[in-house]
Formats: sequence, C-alpha cells, structure tokens
Amino acid sequence: MSGLKGIVEAILFVSGEPISVDRLQGVVEGVSRAELMSALRGLQEDYAAEGRGLQVVEVAGGFQIATRADCAPWIKRLEKAKAGARLSRSAMETLAIIAYKQPLVRAEMEQIRGVDTAGVLKTLLDRRLIRIVGRKDIPGRPIMYGTTKQFLQAFGLKDLASLPALRDIKDLKEAEQFILPNVDMEEEVSSEPLQVV
Repeated sequence: MSGLKGIVEAILFVSGEPISVDRLQGVVEGVSRAELMSALRGLQEDYAAEGRGLQVVEVAGGFQIATRADCAPWIKRLEKAKAGARLSRSAMETLAIIAYKQPLVRAEMEQIRGVDTAGVLKTLLDRRLIRIVGRKDIPGRPIMYGTTKQFLQAFGLKDLASLPALRDIKDLKEAEQFILPNVDMEEEVSSEPLQVV
C-alpha cells in the first residue's frame, strides 16, 4: 500500500464520520485533490478486490469506512450480544464495591449494600467480571472475590490503580446534585439497566 493510501485509510478509520476531500486536504498538507481522489479510489478498489468486510463509501459529501451490507447478519448478532451484556444497577453497585475493596467476602458486600448479593454475584461470575480469589482466614472460611482481567477490559482500565479515586466520584455526585437539585437520582436510575463499556 502506498504511503498516501495508508494515511488516508488511517484518517478515515479514526474519524468515524464522513470526511470530505477538502477536509482531507487540510489534514494531509501538500497533496493535491487529484492525488487524494486517486488514493480514495485505490482504497475502494483494494477493499473490493480482497473481499473484505469493510469498504470505503462516498456518503454525505465525504468518504467513510463502513461495513459491507452482506455482513449485516453477523453485525446484528454482535449488537444483540452487546445488548445482553447490560448490568443492573445492583450488579454495578456490587461490582464497584468489589473493585474498590477487593478481596472481600459476600457478607462484607451485603453489609455495605444492605441487601442479599447471591444472585448478583452469580451474574458477575457468569460474565467473568469477578472471580474467586481465595478464602478468608476466619471461621467458616468464606469465599473472597476480586475482579478479573475481563473487568479491566470491559471498563477500559490499564490496572486497578486506574480506577477513579472514590473522592472524585463523591465530588461528581455532589456536583450532579448541585446541578440537578430537584431530581431524585435513586428513582431515576434504578429502573434503567447500566451498560458495560
């Protein structure tokens, strides 16, 4: 692939929206409109010739990398799988407690939340967001839980040190209450499932 085609492809990929030739010309300085059009047409031909799942399309006054229409059934399956990956508010609360206080046992989570967490723990284990990390050295030797690598991936974290400080979250909550003093956040949010990013 020529250098210009690679540059144009990277710009289209990162953009996520149609990019006009004029805008491309502003980004890739010193290149003529004809050279950019040649690179775009070359990319279109490359994608078509190799039978890829992507294509370069001319849409809305610009060019964009998009999926091919014949790949739609698989993309729809992925979207359904993503929709199934939503967590309830109670699952998110429990996951946050585990993330910040791990390792901890079920009784400690229930003491913090004030409700039974058995069902929520099963959901989080099934989704591989938490794991059993050992047993606490107290009578009964209860199971201790911690987060997984999949948890870090799902939330875009490098490591647990990348979690926002609890003080920052408290400040954010106070700021939201200051901005929206008449909104009862508990009632508003509890009816909607939260989505894992």
